[in-house]
Amino acid sequence: MTSAESRTVEALTGSDWDYSPAPERTRPDIASEYGLFIDGEFKEPQSGKTFATTNPATGERLARISEAGEADVDAAMAAARAAGPKWARLKGRERGKYLFRLARRIQECARELAVLETMDGGKPIKESRDVDLPLAAQHFFYHGGWADKLQWAFAGRNVRPRGVCGQIIPWNFPLLMAAWKLAPALACGNTVVLKPAETTSLSALHLARLLQEIDLPPGVVNIVTGAGDTGRLVASHQAVRKVAFTGSTEVGRLIMQELAPREIPLTLELGGKSANIVFADAAIDQAVEGVVGGIWFNQGHVCCAGSRLLVEESILEPFVAALRDRMAQLRVGDPLDKNTDVGAINSREQLDRIRSLVAAGQEEGAILHDAQTDSLPEKGHWFPPCFFTGVQPSHIVAREEIFGPVLAVMTFRTPEEAIRRANTTPYGLAAGVWTDKGSKIFEIARRMEAGVVWCNTYNQFDAGSPFGGVKESGFGREGGLHGLRGYVR
Repeated sequence: MTSAESRTVEALTGSDWDYSPAPERTRPDIASEYGLFIDGEFKEPQSGKTFATTNPATGERLARISEAGEADVDAAMAAARAAGPKWARLKGRERGKYLFRLARRIQECARELAVLETMDGGKPIKESRDVDLPLAAQHFFYHGGWADKLQWAFAGRNVRPRGVCGQIIPWNFPLLMAAWKLAPALACGNTVVLKPAETTSLSALHLARLLQEIDLPPGVVNIVTGAGDTGRLVASHQAVRKVAFTGSTEVGRLIMQELAPREIPLTLELGGKSANIVFADAAIDQAVEGVVGGIWFNQGHVCCAGSRLLVEESILEPFVAALRDRMAQLRVGDPLDKNTDVGAINSREQLDRIRSLVAAGQEEGAILHDAQTDSLPEKGHWFPPCFFTGVQPSHIVAREEIFGPVLAVMTFRTPEEAIRRANTTPYGLAAGVWTDKGSKIFEIARRMEAGVVWCNTYNQFDAGSPFGGVKESGFGREGGLHGLRGYVR
């Protein structure tokens, strides 16, 4: 090989090689201001208050959002209550048609909605496009199919809707969580007042536009935006007959205390500190991809993110080496670039929390392995994917839900120790088991204190499969036949 050829090969394979930018060109139609969606129309807030929503990747203001006060929530509840009897009397087949229409409109607008989700939330366009939007449409399709089959779903029982449902969704999967909650409620004949997260309200408001397009009867779905006070007003309202909440364990406790005296049915999906258990007989490359997909591809923003990694001691060194190599290949940057793996952190508040917990982990003696930080964009909220080794179960990074791209690596010697360490947490949302022994998979999964256990995979969702936690990760199930139960009497 000549020196010129050597330089050419070095140029092509050297450390400076990278993908060319592949920006998403589609731009959704974002209004400068958004009202509250009440009784089928967008209305100015009676509170007179608004707040800004920004792009976390750039700091650019996207729009001003109305903040619902007590009078606004009262109006939304009144609209939902007035629409309830007619919607409940409508034949299930006709209710299902509305859900099918909405699912098809979501598919038709998928590209614009995916870009909107990425601009408002900071997640990579790959995730919005390939995960969030297809699953959102799937939930409406799936539950639309159940709408006229409820008597068969609950054989031998007379099924009736509960009435007005208050639903509060988080910022990590705004559109998907809206579909997750709206679809079963509507299929069962309930009406809804939905409160999206204040930092990611745009996709829910654009969903309201689609509800207008499919001519959903006014008042069946109402969307009120705002912060924690608005959510409190929704959850505690006297008109509510069912509440579904996804968010922090602390807020979940407050809602439970509020509703317990009234015996209002409640579904809670709360925090998590999920564990991936990797045995020595697992396929290492497959397990590494599963671990990466469970924590870094989604920036750790999934409540069931596999933020704890338990590796059998005999394979710790090769596994950590493979994990480090894979982490170095992750691309952090513009969420609208189709090559980006890790996008922006949703808010400054969340970024500060991640930094604080990572600093605390280092002070406790855990060893931080992080990607390059000097290449992070100057504007916006960013944190590089990283992992800790030398972690003890008592360390804060092994106990606290960080909700960021931070992984805590620990070891075990025996299956009993793995199970004990995995279950030593107040949370119980999800877990993963990696081994080539089928009998071991079922035995370990059976003894895990988690609502969902993935085997040789991670973060796989389907509208027909129930999802939910145990212990301080909440109770009740969403999705599948189990998810319908909370919305019927």
